[in-house]
Amino acid sequence: MSEGPVIHGLGGTAGAGYGHPVDPDRVDTSHGPILYLDDITVSFDGFKALNRLSLVIERGELRCIIGPNGAGKTTMMDVITGKTRPDAGTAFFGQTFDLTKLPETEIARLGIGRKFQKPTVFEKHTVFENLELAMKTDKRVAPTLLSRLTGEQLDLITRTLKTIRLEGAEERLAGALSHGQKQWLEIGMLLVQEPELILLDEPVAGMTDAETAHTAELILELEGSRSIVVVEHDMDFVGQIARKVTVLHEGSVLAEGGMQQVQTNERVIEVYLGR
Repeated sequence: MSEGPVIHGLGGTAGAGYGHPVDPDRVDTSHGPILYLDDITVSFDGFKALNRLSLVIERGELRCIIGPNGAGKTTMMDVITGKTRPDAGTAFFGQTFDLTKLPETEIARLGIGRKFQKPTVFEKHTVFENLELAMKTDKRVAPTLLSRLTGEQLDLITRTLKTIRLEGAEERLAGALSHGQKQWLEIGMLLVQEPELILLDEPVAGMTDAETAHTAELILELEGSRSIVVVEHDMDFVGQIARKVTVLHEGSVLAEGGMQQVQTNERVIEVYLGR
């Protein structure tokens, strides 16, 4: 399976102007979080990539996940998206959807979008065409050739272009964009699918300082309209966006709290941040 955006989903709430959920009861968070992982364990040839990992993400929350290489960050996202089945533990999306029993395509359709570290866009198509192709439509050949965007879909693309800092660049070929702009376009390809939960894997890797600052602004604008989980190594960037930080180490949660709280945690300093 190619590492591009996983982009099927439902509507979000108002924050960035993306409208209300198409079916607010579809992912039920009335009595709890949008994502609940409990005692998740994943082993590869005897090595525990995740070791009784527990994590709770609330609706509309922006959470940063940090930790050294091999801490289990990617495996955690693989479990959430159905790419990896845990050996033990529970993973629920809302109150009703058991992610450990659903295929990747169904999880994506329910409203979990994932962006991998390396941007994957359709380079020979324009920015606008990339967003159009990413929308949740009938992808069979005949409907695709005959379909036209509705006014509502055009409005969504227009809003998304503004959000991802590519307003006015809609006719540019995606292949001609800078690395940072390609990252923003891929985030836009998630947004037009209106997922409930977005997983971003090192979204500022390889970006310039200016692009990193714009990405921080973009993510903060989306806060509240989506639940967002950001996995990142750039601590300056994490400091710009962090509300709550979870530190993983050897497949488990080592520490959790505000940025200052985890930065002064002796164990976090020892295993990850250094002195």
